[in-house]
Formats: sequence, structure tokens, C-alpha cells
Amino acid sequence: MSAKHYFPDTAVNTLVPRFLSALVAANPALALIPEQRVVLNTNHKSSQVTLISGGGSGHEPAWSGYVGDGLLSAVACGDIFASPSMKQVLAAIASVPSDKGTILLITNYTGDKLHFGLAAERALAGGFSKKVVVLPATDDVSIGRSRCEKVGRRGLAGNVITMKVLGAAAAKEYSFERCVEIGTAVNAQLVSIGSALDHCHVPGRQNHDEIGDDVCVVGAGIHNEPGAQKISPFPSVEDLISQLLTLICDQSDPERAFVKFNKSDDTVLLINNYGGLSNLELGALTQETLAQLEKKWNIQPTKIYSDCFETSLNGPGFSITLCNLTIAATDSNSSVSELMGLLGDETKAPAWPNVLSNTSTKDARKDTPVVDIEKQTEVSPEEDIKVEPKLLDAAIRLACERAIASEPNLTKWDMVMGDGDCGEAVKGVSEAILKILDAGTTKSGSVFAVLHAIIDAVDDMGGTLGAIFGILLAAFATSLRSRGGDTSGDLMRVFAPSLTHAVESLKHHTGARVGDRTVMDVLLPFQETLEKERDMGKAVQVAEKAAEGTRELKPKFGRASYVGEGGEEQKLPDPGAWALMEMVKGIYDASTK
Repeated sequence: MSAKHYFPDTAVNTLVPRFLSALVAANPALALIPEQRVVLNTNHKSSQVTLISGGGSGHEPAWSGYVGDGLLSAVACGDIFASPSMKQVLAAIASVPSDKGTILLITNYTGDKLHFGLAAERALAGGFSKKVVVLPATDDVSIGRSRCEKVGRRGLAGNVITMKVLGAAAAKEYSFERCVEIGTAVNAQLVSIGSALDHCHVPGRQNHDEIGDDVCVVGAGIHNEPGAQKISPFPSVEDLISQLLTLICDQSDPERAFVKFNKSDDTVLLINNYGGLSNLELGALTQETLAQLEKKWNIQPTKIYSDCFETSLNGPGFSITLCNLTIAATDSNSSVSELMGLLGDETKAPAWPNVLSNTSTKDARKDTPVVDIEKQTEVSPEEDIKVEPKLLDAAIRLACERAIASEPNLTKWDMVMGDGDCGEAVKGVSEAILKILDAGTTKSGSVFAVLHAIIDAVDDMGGTLGAIFGILLAAFATSLRSRGGDTSGDLMRVFAPSLTHAVESLKHHTGARVGDRTVMDVLLPFQETLEKERDMGKAVQVAEKAAEGTRELKPKFGRASYVGEGGEEQKLPDPGAWALMEMVKGIYDASTK
């Protein structure tokens, strides 16, 4: 792995805006919203379903290179190997409006699921889109069923097949529901496996791990993470391809037989270059793959792609993807010829193979749309919910003060089991909310005025806990509004079912449940008790017990799940769960004074 770069001392993330500027300069149909790193198709039509993707940068041409007629409407580009923020994704949604709905096609990683999920809820709440669905791409087989049961398979390059089919379907003005049906079916018939010779090298970063010269990685991801298996001594190409194909084709493997292949099925083969292989070597790997597919597995792909589709900077590796279009067609009430036609339809996206050059740079450019993601949908007096201003202020204020007071413990606990930032994040957002209260936001007694201001503060919180709170509050606001402003003197009649709806929305974006040692260990029993009993006091008692009970739980999500098993020193409460308990307890205590 070479450590030499043309930008050796440049902060790595300054390369991203420079790349995006060059991409847009070379392709007049594209536009860039620089502050949000959003690339959009200026020819997008509102009569078509909007298809948006994105993720961390460093995977080029994914995903900015796939923006254009017949493919993506827009993308949001994060830092190197880091998910874009909710605001970036929301800006992408707002920049390419659709009368039919928006599909967010993402690779299945925690950060992407949470931030795109939060953006989906905010888009619905803010009126940026009538319908929004998050469709995570889940094609990697390196981690078997038993280990990925909760979070699902991670996404590799197979997502570009789903993306191309959906882009063409949207261009033909298929309905939103039809696009979702086809996208879900195609994604379900994808299997991928990667291999690498070494890690990639990120410009401006030092102390990269290295893979030995006599070692080959099987199950390599696209973020420099360790592979599922290291093989030494180095295998022959024939043996390596044989092992990779066995992982994605063997129907007798209960852990990895995600897709069935019959001799007569129409399949798509996609060989993806991680960025560091020569075209000659990639072509030879493709040829060996084709030969073994036919000889050992009776698979003769109907369509073949071999190129850089989703890279890992200069990673010396590749991945193999197979998609069974025959089963996908059956499951989506389509025909193989229809899906093949969508795959082969013309696109003007600059990075998709076999596309003619775009128009001249001398042609007049269309204006970049002005996007205001801070704009809130007006709440009518009939929809608004009013609470006695002093009570509203006191409840929220005490909740924030309790959270701030707990910061030292939250930080201490998170230093042992996480990355140590939970306490500071909770304190920061609580202090921001107190400033909102000090500015007099509660004087009108409007629940929505306060809720929207709090949501804006939470949007800047960052981290997994911030995304979870953001999704919950956005969905809570949407549900409250749908129920109208008449509380008939009983706030719990409106608040309890709205919280239930919000929690159900949150569950679509995270697999964490009770017992996984997360904030959900408090949120779920609190919500269930509130819905059943309509009694805040009883719900708070349940929350306190649940927060204390996280001491005995082993983490299954986030960075804490990678910490080795320890002794009594690790029997600490989950900081996110404890923070939520302090907040709801503060709200209750203030309301009973």
C-alpha cells in the first residue's frame, strides 16, 4: 500500500468539496449546493419519483457520479467514510421535489440509516415530500445470518444494480409504490462478497494498518475495517475465486444462502474495483469468475458489469455481486425483460458505463435551486396544542437541568463502555434548549413552537443518540399535528398515542430493542406504560427501573458492542438510557409541583 499522495498534508475532507466542484464543472446538467455537499440533477422532473442516495465520501464514483437523467435525482456527500448529516440529506430532498414521493437508497450502515432516517421524518414533518421511504441496500454475505440478525447485512456495490433499475423506473414515471416494490425485490436478490490485498490509504492520515504480503482478505468491506477472514499463505487466483463464489452461491450454507440460483435464471454479474486494481487485473478476475460460475455453478450471467462502481479510495481489492433477476421479477410482479430493460435504459449520469458524453460546458446552465431546510410548515390555530406557559417552561427546564447535572456520570460511564462523548452531547443540547426557553419561546404556550425549536437544537447534537432523539421528536411532531389541537383538557389523550406512533417510526430506523443496552431500554417501556396506563408517574417509575437495569446488560449496538467482556467495572448504566430517564423524570417532577 502506497502512502504517497498528491495532497499529503491536506486535511482529508477538504478534498471532498474540490472533487464535487470539478464534477459539476465538467457536467453542466449537475448543480452543487456547496454548504451541504449536495449534488443534484437540474433536469429533475417533479412528476417523477425522487431517488436520492449518498453516504461517506471516498467511494467515488459512488454516489455523486450517478446523478443524472435516468439515475439519481440527488446525493448528499459526507466526510471520508462518514455518513452525511441529517441537514445534508434534507437539503438533497428539498432540492429535487416530487409530486409522487422520495426513495432514499442507502447502504446498510448505522450512521447512514439513522441520519437518512431522521431526514425522512423531517421531510415528512416539514412538508418537503408527501411520501418518503428509506431502502437500505443489504447485499454482503461475509457476515452470516446469526451475526447480522439485528442489523442486517451491510451494503456493498450491489446497490448500484438496484439504483440503476429504480432510476430508470422513475424516469418512466412509475408510481411511488411500484418503485418501492421493484427496489425491494431487486435488493432482496443481491449477494456480494469482497476481497482485498491491503487496506486503502487515506490522504493526510497516518499509522494505517497493513496486511502482510502473504495474506489475502476475504470479506473485505469498503471502510478500511478488518475483513471477515485472512487467508495465508496467499491462495492462487483460482482458489480465491472458488472460495468467494462458494460464499455467495452455495445453497447448503445456512448462514449465507440468501439468494437461490437455478440454471435457467437470468442473473446479473457485477465485478467492482475497490479503486487500486489495474483494469487488466480486474478483467482477468472477471474472466476467472465467469469461467467458474459456468463450470461449477451452472450460472451464465445475462448481463455483466466490470468497473469501478463503489470504491474504497485506492483500496487494492474487488467484490463480486450476483443478482437473480428472475426471482426479483416474480417477487415484484414484473417480467425479466422489464427489469433488463430498466437496467439497459439510457442514463446521462456521468459515471455509469456506456454513456455518451454530456453536453458542452459552453451551454447555458440552469440555476441551482435555493433550498431552505430551516423553513417550518405553518401550524394553524386549529392544529396547535396550547399548554399553560409557565408549566411548559418549568417542565422542559427541569428536564434539561437534570440532564446537565448528570453529565459527569454520563461521561464517566461512556469513557468505559463507549467513546466518551455522550455526556458532553447531552449537556450541550440541554444548554441549547435552555437558551431557547430563556428567549421566551414558551410564552405563547404553543407546544409546536417549542417542539420545533427543540428539534432544531437536537439536529446539531450529532452522534447516534442525537439521531435517535431527532427521529423520535420529528415523528412525534408529525403525529401530534395529525391529531389536531383539541386536547379537551387531557393532554395525555393526545401525547401518549403520538409518542407510540413516534416510537414505531423510530423502530424502522434502528434495530435496537429492550435488552440491547441502549436508550431504547428506557424509551420502549416508558412509552408502553404511558400508552397503557395514561399515567406519567407510573411511566417514570418504569423508566427509572429500566435505566438502573442496564447495568446488567451486554451492549449489542454501537462502539460499546466492540468492548471486550470485563468484570464489575463494566456494570455501569447505559449513559443514553440514563439521560432519557433524567429528562422524563424532570418533566414529571415539574408538572407535579
